[in-house]
Amino acid sequence: MTAVVAGCKSEQTKGSSGPEETGSRGAALAADSLTVKGRAPKTGYSRARFGTAWADTDSNSCDTRDDILKRDLKEVKFTGGACKVSYGLLEPDPYSGRDITYRRGRSQVDIDHVVALSDAWQTGAKYWDPSKRIALANDPLNLLAVDASTNRGKGDGDTATWLPPDKGYRCTYVAAQVAVKKKYGLWVTAAEKTAMKKVLATCPNQQLPTGGNPTKAPERFRAR
Repeated sequence: MTAVVAGCKSEQTKGSSGPEETGSRGAALAADSLTVKGRAPKTGYSRARFGTAWADTDSNSCDTRDDILKRDLKEVKFTGGACKVSYGLLEPDPYSGRDITYRRGRSQVDIDHVVALSDAWQTGAKYWDPSKRIALANDPLNLLAVDASTNRGKGDGDTATWLPPDKGYRCTYVAAQVAVKKKYGLWVTAAEKTAMKKVLATCPNQQLPTGGNPTKAPERFRAR
């Protein structure tokens, strides 16, 4: 079982395979404890700063994208073994509430970084060791299979600038952002924190998800 930690120096070094619910702390209370600072410049950001996309940091011989597809889709089918997902149903898509059919090679389903990597870069990640950035980019706690078209409207927005169109999922979504930011010691802007608390005030019993991978990727992985 993993713990959610606050602060830039305290890091999780062990983790489970995916997010789990914990009743130890409400999401609204946890959001209130996030550090508030202004955004750092986006200067120097690139996807490569977070390593090769979908690196197999949990060493299960499947890339991270397929791991999340296997976790989040129903009626999953594979091609060439038990890793490459060729088909599945996203019922429903958490962002739009619609049912989506995934077929490999088409673009109906994205794997979203709940806390966008660009947002992370501007709220602390630019100062990290590369292994921590790689860990964030591949942590199941921060990943979700979603409708591609809806997700691309999000861009690198935070809670202050984008929320899922499906209002019934907003508490779960914001709680996940809080959990990721606490786990990795990322800060929030004043507007972001206000928006988080506004959403979470509507669901006082919402719990933080926990789990995921360690906050440091294995040494064999590299980032620029």
